[in-house]
Amino acid sequence: MTAPTSLDSFSCFRDLQVEGKTYSYFSLVEAEKNGLTGISRLPYSLKVLLENLLRHEDGTKVSADDIRAVAGWLKDKTSTQEIAFRPARVLMQDFTGVPAVVDLAAMRDAAAVFGAEPGKINPLVPVDLVIDHSVMVDFFAGPNAFERNVEIEYERNQERYEFLRWGEQAFDNFRVVPPGTGICHQVNLEYLAKTVWTTDTGGTTLAYPDTLVGTDSHTTMVNGLSVLGWGVGGIEAEAAMLGQPISMLIPEVVGFCLSGEMAEGTTATDLVLTIVQMLRKHGVVGKFVEFYGPGLDNLSLEDQATIANMAPEYGATCGFFPIDVDTISYLTATGRDAEQVALVEAYAKAQGLWRDAGAAEPVFTSTLSLDLGAVVPSIAGPKRPQDRVELGNADVAFAQVIADMQGGKGAQSHDVEGKDFTLEDGSVVIAAITSCTNTSNPTVLIAAGLVARNARARGLKVKPWVKTSLAPGSQVVTDYLEAAGLQGDLDAMGFNLVGYGCTTCIGNSGPLAEPISQAIHDGGLVACSVLSGNRNFEGRVNPDVRANYLASPPLVVAYAIAGTLNANLITDPLGDDAEGNPVFLKDIWPSSKEVADIVHTAVTPEMFAKRYGSVFEGDSRWRGIKTGGGKTYNWSETSTYVRNPPYFEGLKKEPVPVEDIKDARILGLFLDSITTDHISPAGSIAGDGPAGTYLVEHQVRPRDFNSYGSRRGNHQVMMRGTFGNIRIKNQMLDGIEGGMTRYQPDGEEMPIYEAAMKYRALGVPLVVFAGKEYGTGSSRDWAAKGTLLLGVRAVIAGSFERIHRSNLIGMGVLPLVFDEKTSWQGLGIDGSETVSISGINEIQPRQNLDAVITFADGTAKTVPLRCRIDTEDELDYYRNGGILPYVLRQLAAN
Repeated sequence: MTAPTSLDSFSCFRDLQVEGKTYSYFSLVEAEKNGLTGISRLPYSLKVLLENLLRHEDGTKVSADDIRAVAGWLKDKTSTQEIAFRPARVLMQDFTGVPAVVDLAAMRDAAAVFGAEPGKINPLVPVDLVIDHSVMVDFFAGPNAFERNVEIEYERNQERYEFLRWGEQAFDNFRVVPPGTGICHQVNLEYLAKTVWTTDTGGTTLAYPDTLVGTDSHTTMVNGLSVLGWGVGGIEAEAAMLGQPISMLIPEVVGFCLSGEMAEGTTATDLVLTIVQMLRKHGVVGKFVEFYGPGLDNLSLEDQATIANMAPEYGATCGFFPIDVDTISYLTATGRDAEQVALVEAYAKAQGLWRDAGAAEPVFTSTLSLDLGAVVPSIAGPKRPQDRVELGNADVAFAQVIADMQGGKGAQSHDVEGKDFTLEDGSVVIAAITSCTNTSNPTVLIAAGLVARNARARGLKVKPWVKTSLAPGSQVVTDYLEAAGLQGDLDAMGFNLVGYGCTTCIGNSGPLAEPISQAIHDGGLVACSVLSGNRNFEGRVNPDVRANYLASPPLVVAYAIAGTLNANLITDPLGDDAEGNPVFLKDIWPSSKEVADIVHTAVTPEMFAKRYGSVFEGDSRWRGIKTGGGKTYNWSETSTYVRNPPYFEGLKKEPVPVEDIKDARILGLFLDSITTDHISPAGSIAGDGPAGTYLVEHQVRPRDFNSYGSRRGNHQVMMRGTFGNIRIKNQMLDGIEGGMTRYQPDGEEMPIYEAAMKYRALGVPLVVFAGKEYGTGSSRDWAAKGTLLLGVRAVIAGSFERIHRSNLIGMGVLPLVFDEKTSWQGLGIDGSETVSISGINEIQPRQNLDAVITFADGTAKTVPLRCRIDTEDELDYYRNGGILPYVLRQLAAN
């Protein structure tokens, strides 16, 4: 029997019989017998990578030596071997998906210029784009909030949706899940993912692990369903769509052992915040994390998905869980086809991918352990997910936050015009049950509903200054909350449905009431949000809110009632009942058994089958969108949403040699933990900034600015907002927040965009200096695209987060790192210097280079740097000016 897709050097191509049907597969068991000694001891996640290589062995991109290197990993538990991973599919959300489709459309135009067939630019693997990031919380706490928000969503995004409708028709292997369905990761978990994928190839049905990459960091959520995948930039995703492998080093794998079971009163959110803190401290950037141990038997699959979702927050590439009985139960409970469920179980057992209780532990690079019983109720903030605070100490910790943010001047307060209440530092002005992390988990949502019911029964109410919202990741959530009789209680507490999508967590929280916003600004207050999301970075949630805390959905309800972070929810009453008796959180908190009993009866497979039965059809609004056909897109010169990007202008069939960097100016000096939220435009568009000015010049009214995310298909808007976050601090200026820099050599302060354009006009290259963990956060391709379009040739940092490093290379920007003893601060750099770097055209992966820093007084220092182009494929991308030009040239050549 000949393997249709592989050289099969290890003679492992076999048949598998499942309930009368024959599948073919590449057997890890047989490969171990035929030379890959010991691979049964590999972590489950590496077994998936190994199968991928066995299936794609072609002697060029994947060689037998690459495959042997995975087996050889067992010796040192680490490797410097580069491998080529080919995911089975790609997942997108609309904020990152629209620019990806824009790029594909532009590539079709460029292919035509090269004399190639535009139709060659077409996804070669299945691609699903879920429109989930466009709905905003304009209306809330009312029965019509959902309909009104959806109506505005369509009004704002008509051009974008027309464009996506064109893409749906123009590209093969490309499906669009319409607005109002849910968050991409929850739709993936509940419907799209199969755990085991199949393809009809060469007259046989080939079975293999479901794998993917996604254009959102939290693609990792599906790791809870034993699907190996992670977030990449839109640039890498486009390359994967077009048949290019994901180049990577065989990763280290950190094993996280779970034991025991959760204590009464704790939630999966408390658990994941604890795990985030532990893994951030351990250091897992660029590594796989795999969970194992007896504690897995005491976690539901939804709990596992909650943990996997937060992999970007603990810094890992993925957070993987192996296939076991919970996987099978979940697939059945969510309405998956019985034949598919049977295949998953049989394939996993045949491949050694099945985990039984008491199974032998795999070999890991390093390990951590946690007793689930040691987890306590927690929140995390005010600006990083890893900054966990025990609930019983939250008020004391927040007092220190106020002291830091207010510079020691003491707590502030301010009256609200026209209202009979006063806001203070710590007032909770946003309480949002939102995000895929928690709304995929019925346990915490049912708990939130029960807290609302119990609070309502005791006469408690949400404080009048709190903007409340419920934005589930799936329509199924509505079904089971209604079935449990809890939606009415949530409505009564102001948690009405506002939309199915990523709202507050992505910055689509909508505006605060004007009197609230005015009081915050007039009083210089540190207002707060509490959200059940996964991201709370500076400037992300709402421009009026400086302190943001992650919490479980039931705690979101509790903080909405308390109305402040200054309260201790363990010891202080939330309020008084009708008789004047104090009501404490413990009085309204449901028991674990009560929650479990309701989940058991209220959540049914029929709900999933009904909701996902027509998932690609959309409502009447979506079906009514008209768009033209054709292989190439008819770009509109008047559009402020979708513009033909400049990446292929003047592109030659052969790459031009990369030039050295000579006398570059410094655009920005940044400290540690600069996130992609700081770099990439996100949230609302300020009227007085470069992007707002551009829109006004193009006859867009400020009320119609929409968000940066919705305008990601327009490079003119996005490059103007790059490095424009309201909280970013360029250390070239003293204490100034926002996207400003100092133009050299005269030292004039101006917006970063304006300075970059002045440098461009003079032909001056630019560099950026930063500290450690540069590019933490979402897989935002615009953090790299905007950097390139501003004229930045290189970013020199203490260290990079994985996705952003790849994205920079994917756009032709050089990532460089200092040695551990060096920083730009230690070198005395203040932004007035020039920077020259030679030898770039001859660089090799991870090569050492020297930068010459010339100071304003004429003195110079030579600084050693290391190139963070890690693989040969990445080097090819860089030398071509990025992944897209590389792919286009390859297609044109063929």
